[in-house]
Parts: sequence; C-alpha cells; structure tokens
Amino acid sequence: MNINVIGGGLAGVEVAYKLSKNGILVNLYEMRPQKMTNVHQTPYLAEVVCSNSFKSKELRNAKGLLKYEMDRLDSLVLKMAYRSEVPAGKSLNIDREKFAKLITGYIENDENINIIREEKKDISEDELNIIATGPLTSEALSANISKILNKGSLYFYDALSPIIDGNSIDKEKTFYGLRYEKGEGKILNFPMDKEEYLQFYNELINAEKVKMKDVDSGIYFEACLPVEEIAQRGEDALRFGPLRPVGFREYIDHKPYAVAQARPETALYDSFELIGFQTRLTFSEQKRVLSLIPGLEKAKIIRYGIMHRNTYINSPEVLNKYFQTKNNKNLFFAGQITGVEGYVESAASGIITGLVVTQMLKSTGEIQLPDESTMIGNLIKYITTLPEKKFQPMSSNYGLIKREKKEKREDLIERSKISIEKYREDQRKRGVIFD
Repeated sequence: MNINVIGGGLAGVEVAYKLSKNGILVNLYEMRPQKMTNVHQTPYLAEVVCSNSFKSKELRNAKGLLKYEMDRLDSLVLKMAYRSEVPAGKSLNIDREKFAKLITGYIENDENINIIREEKKDISEDELNIIATGPLTSEALSANISKILNKGSLYFYDALSPIIDGNSIDKEKTFYGLRYEKGEGKILNFPMDKEEYLQFYNELINAEKVKMKDVDSGIYFEACLPVEEIAQRGEDALRFGPLRPVGFREYIDHKPYAVAQARPETALYDSFELIGFQTRLTFSEQKRVLSLIPGLEKAKIIRYGIMHRNTYINSPEVLNKYFQTKNNKNLFFAGQITGVEGYVESAASGIITGLVVTQMLKSTGEIQLPDESTMIGNLIKYITTLPEKKFQPMSSNYGLIKREKKEKREDLIERSKISIEKYREDQRKRGVIFD
C-alpha cells in the first residue's frame, strides 16, 4: 500500500520524518513550485510565511512546554529551528530561509522519502493518505476533502506583518533591547512620544484597507488580529498591546509613550519584521502610515503585510483521537488544517500522526497517545472532542491542562516531563525508533 503524505509544511515533514525513521517508505507530495499559494515565496519545504518566531522557550510558557515534549519525541522541526536560530531573548526565532533549506536538504537526502512535486487532488481509499496541506490547501483538494468528509470547511482570516530592509531604518532614532532584559539577542525598538503616537494612530484607523467581500472581525484569529483592527478598539489599545511602552528603563532615561518593535529576520540583522503589525492596509497606505513611526521615515518594505484565508476542517465531527477520519480508516489529517493554531502546534500534531501511523503499520498493539498530563495530549483532546460551542482553532495554553486547586504551574510542568518520558520509553519498548 502506498503511504502518501500530502503537504510539505511543518506537519507534513514531521509525519514523513517519523515514518522514515521507522523504516516506512513515504511519498511526500508538495505542489510548490509547480503551483504556488498567494503567500509562499519559495519552493522549499517547511517555508514559514507569517512570523519567524516559534515563540517562547520557557517551560512556564505553554509553547515552551510543548517544545520540551516535542524535543523528547524527536522533532525534526525543532532540530532545524535551533540550528537556524536568530537570538531574540526567550523566544525561539529563526532565519526562515536557512531553516527551510535545512529541512528541504534533510528530506531530499532521506532514502525512505520520495518527494513528488505536484498538486495532489484525488484521495484514493486504496492508499493510506495523511493530509497535512495546512490552512492554504488548494481549492481542488479542499473541494475533494469536503466531498469525502461530507462536511464544508471552516475558515478564518490571517494576516502577515511587513518586513523592513534594515539598511533603510534610521537607527539613530531606535535602540536595541529586550523588554525587562529577558534573554539574549536583539530586538529593535522604536520609541514614540504622545504626539508621534497619536498622529500614527489617527492615520492608521483611517487608512484605506484592501477590500475583501466576507471579512469581518468575527472571523479573524484573535492572536493574528490586524493592527488596524486592534487600533479600532480604542486610542490606547495598541499601547496595551504590541506597542506597550514598558520594560525599557535599562536602555533609555525616560518612559516613552509607545514603543513599536521589530525582530531580526537573520543573524546579520539586515532585515526586520515588525512585531504585531499584521495588516490588510493597501500597500501604498502601509508605506505612508509606517513612515510616521520615528526611524521608519524612509523605510524600504521588503515584504508587505497581506491578508489570507485559512481553511480548517471541523475536526471534532470528522476525526477520532488518532487524527484518523471516522468514515475512512486510511485517511488521516495533521497540522493547521485540523484546527491547531501555531507553528509548533502544527509540527506537534504531525509528530503524533506520524507516531500513530507508525504504530498502526508496525502492528505494535493498541495505539498509544500522550496522556492529558502533557500539552500535546490536551491539544489532541481539544481537536478531537466535540465542543459545547462552535469549534475554533486553538494554540497551546495552560488552560487546556486540568489541575487540582493547589497545583502550581511547576507541578504541571513536572507531571508533563514524567508523562512524556514514560510515553517515549513505552514506544521504544514497542519498537518505535526515536533519534
């Protein structure tokens, strides 16, 4: 039987990697560069198109704990992320081109993985298919998925932040520093006084947006809300959000009224992505409004912010806890298309789907999953359990883990460590290969 992994993003490469490690031959379908999406720019596998940040490395942060669990389960994505890291405090930020090249090179040299550069449209029940095409699934495949599942797809709108040429920034008006000096690395900060902020704010809320027929604030993902939408919530909304002016006493001798920030895209600090500036302003308006931020008067925008539609399936209705469709035992899903939200969450679901299929094909007995002491286990539960309200995408957070009243976050971290270690060892005893 052919084993097809459809989609070469973060989830898809984790699935293929896990299967290959266990001696299973895989066809990995990736339609780029034969057919590009409206946001991808390269032919590389695992190209990240939004932020270059994989978020916090701290265990007290839910994404940090998730990374720890993924590390113990041998994550290819995290291995390459650390090898392409751009220091930025306690966040795991990457040089996105170096990262994608490392992943692509590894997969291309894996003898158990056959990369097929074409759009996979048809899903045969006679083959084992793992769909990991992400939120930018092609129209043809999306239509086929809807037919197979007998369910329409759900969606929300996401936006990208502009990336600025570092040589075009007036560094005399900026300073490097991390809020509260947490971690190592450099974040570029753009302090603003009250007059400068209010001018920027007023122009932002009145700037022209790209017209999209069915976009409204009800179908944005809150974590990726466009900066102009945040601003519409009130004059100080940005100052309590991405432009909050706190934590910089060590760098400047006065408290600014607002501070915009930009994270480096590469270790050369030659380009910067504005943090929290996802937008659907027109390109000309982006250039005009951003030039009102001190230091960006003559900024050259390398990549403009854009809006795109993210598609996902109603996983609780159509998937069981193994990310397997309820009406077709040979069809699995992984990644953002299932409703996990975030880079590491997508990769984590790919790891689990790869382990599930590995166990199934190796006939190692009853399929095992990480339990609900782990962040991964709780993401699985959320994605595959019918909710009381409408199902919406979810990123990792400590609210997913059930705790006793007296339990502190450190207790949850310790439980997770013990549980993921036990799961790993149980799998190894059953013949599943890690590392």
